[in-house]
Amino acid sequence: MYIILIINILYNLKTANKFKSIFSQIDDPRSDINKLHKLEDILLIGIISVICAADTWKNMETYAKAKEDFLRSFLDLPNGIPSDDTFNRVFSSIDSEQFESSFIDWVSGLVNLTDGEIIPIDGKTIRGAKSKGKKSPFHMVSAWASKNNMVLGQVKVSEKSNEITAIPKLLELIAIKGCTITIDAMGCQTEIVTKIIKQEANYILAVKDNQKLLHQDIVDEFRFGTTIDTHLHQDLGHGRIETRTCSVIKDFKFIKDDNKWEDLKSIVKVESVREFKNSNKPLETATRYYISNLSINAEAFQKAIRLHWGIENKLHWVLDVAFSEDASRKRIGNAAQNFSILSKIALNLLRKDTQTKQGIKGKRLKAAYDDDYLSEILGIKV
Repeated sequence: MYIILIINILYNLKTANKFKSIFSQIDDPRSDINKLHKLEDILLIGIISVICAADTWKNMETYAKAKEDFLRSFLDLPNGIPSDDTFNRVFSSIDSEQFESSFIDWVSGLVNLTDGEIIPIDGKTIRGAKSKGKKSPFHMVSAWASKNNMVLGQVKVSEKSNEITAIPKLLELIAIKGCTITIDAMGCQTEIVTKIIKQEANYILAVKDNQKLLHQDIVDEFRFGTTIDTHLHQDLGHGRIETRTCSVIKDFKFIKDDNKWEDLKSIVKVESVREFKNSNKPLETATRYYISNLSINAEAFQKAIRLHWGIENKLHWVLDVAFSEDASRKRIGNAAQNFSILSKIALNLLRKDTQTKQGIKGKRLKAAYDDDYLSEILGIKV
């Protein structure tokens, strides 16, 4: 029994050291005189408490005090549990870019990206962090690995900028070789296309009137083109029937060979019709256009474009519902940005558990109550 205990302690220390090494590049913003607690202990308690449904600094302190014996099995805690004020000060002041970089490095060792994996990129505003009378500066752009079901990384959009400048920065930080990047119309920019191609990845980008000439050329192609591959798909459920027709043209007549869109091979149109059963609501129709360097059939494009919405349903929606991100009032310094990273780390670890038949919110509560389950999530032994 004693030998097993020693083995478990050593294993837990090794696991904790893995986490600590991930964050070793983060500079400690505190002066030496104020360092009662180790930075790595604060960061790890932050991650663990967020996994266990802590959504405020006070929740972090309350959870950590209740689980101090458990935490001491792999953390030093030389001066006990940090206070909520300490958590607030540290996470508000640590360098967010360093924290984001550490997060991306950690995720790269967690996921197994395969050729053709769809990686949607999209932005989300943390609305609760908006200061009165000011435009909210907390807008994050994230990348989502559809097959792995995990967040690959995030970057904050600068206050005086938009997603157009943030997306290339995010692409530089993540490994995307062989994958397919999907982005909404905001990201339909030649610089972004060039960046994707340079990293040996593929693109499917939505096109709207922000690219008027391209949009009109695509409309003309589908109006007069004859060599069109099509695929029809129907979804039935939630009292509605949605029919989506995907059409693809690869033999262009209106888009010149010397167009500015690097390696453009296909243009795509998706027409959707939504009917409501047992309701007098009128039909809802929509037509969307896309460009891509892929030369695949309409059925494959239909699937890839549909997967793009996974970043809304499986990331943004979950962050709001299971992590209450939109209701967060964290505004001081880098608090909102860094807490968003904590939430995404927690989400990735909880997503790795495919055996527990509960939603993310239920898994968080189970981890808070059940040390054995939390140990499985963290990869430690009790």
